[in-house]
Amino acid sequence: MTMRFNDETFRGDYTFRNSPEAVRRFPFPFDQDSYMYSVNIEPHRKTRAGSVFEHRFDVDEHYVAEMRDRAITLERDPLRCQSLPHMELAGWDFLELVMTSKAEDYPELFTLNRDGDRWHWINRPLGIEQRFTFLDATTLPCGPMEYITRQTQGDHALLDQRDGNLWMDAGMVTAQADWSLDFDIGMNFFEWHAPVPKANEMGVFQRALKFLLNLQQGAPVRRLNWTMTVNPRLDTSPETYPEWGPEKRTVTPETVGAKQHLRVELQTLWRLPRSNAIAFPIRCYLCALDDIVTVPKWGRRLHRVLRDLPDELAEYKGFAVNRGVIVDYLARFDDGAETSPGIFPD
Repeated sequence: MTMRFNDETFRGDYTFRNSPEAVRRFPFPFDQDSYMYSVNIEPHRKTRAGSVFEHRFDVDEHYVAEMRDRAITLERDPLRCQSLPHMELAGWDFLELVMTSKAEDYPELFTLNRDGDRWHWINRPLGIEQRFTFLDATTLPCGPMEYITRQTQGDHALLDQRDGNLWMDAGMVTAQADWSLDFDIGMNFFEWHAPVPKANEMGVFQRALKFLLNLQQGAPVRRLNWTMTVNPRLDTSPETYPEWGPEKRTVTPETVGAKQHLRVELQTLWRLPRSNAIAFPIRCYLCALDDIVTVPKWGRRLHRVLRDLPDELAEYKGFAVNRGVIVDYLARFDDGAETSPGIFPD
């Protein structure tokens, strides 16, 4: 398999674009015509060839550009990557998981050779070749978590399990949907989820935590989450709100299809073997409304979901200010026909 990588930007002139193939494999998050919170966790198994679920860590046409954007963000704000001292072993766990997964799933792009604790890693798309000693941080240019997450799409949190809770004690977070690693570092599961409206009284996160505390090694799980973003910007952090916040006011009926993006997170959770920590990769996918509506089922369903969403959820999901113009645009693509179950195109 030969993969071509886009030369594109996620800031400034915003040259990001999805190919038709990327649109068809976009992880559309709604399996029915309405939405309300649910844990919606399923086993993270390799399923549906060509989809984002085919491999353990999806690599797509945006890989090189996303890693370039991460480097820009980290140069501006190194605190987007933090790891408390007791999390170094978890970082090595995660490095091993990512390297072995990518080398097995994408052998044309990545190679990992291991001779005891002497490892040789090759990342062809980024032009990286590194020989190092596993568990010896002095043999890498930076800590193990930072090293591998500079080469892995999505944000990544490492959660320490103690006192009957999960604690966000390490992370690489440069593509977040309006939350801050620097603020959340060291918080427990309920503290970092506190801003989510109605979820606490519904018991969603209590059930989710109970499930995750029992997560087993070799049995990763996944779920989809979503929000809305104006322009294809990865870095929508509180730290950079003065840059992207005003862009919400630039959407018009003429530009909404191109500027308004559905932002979907493929969230996976993995029990790590040595540290017993949980790795929480959060892979972000962006798709303009103009592209969403090229799949008729998605255009119909997104209209119905956003039209009927409670106001407080529209605010939390980041599109309350533009809700009217978005729903009016999508209404043009809703002919009233029934939609089939599930998230995939017909």
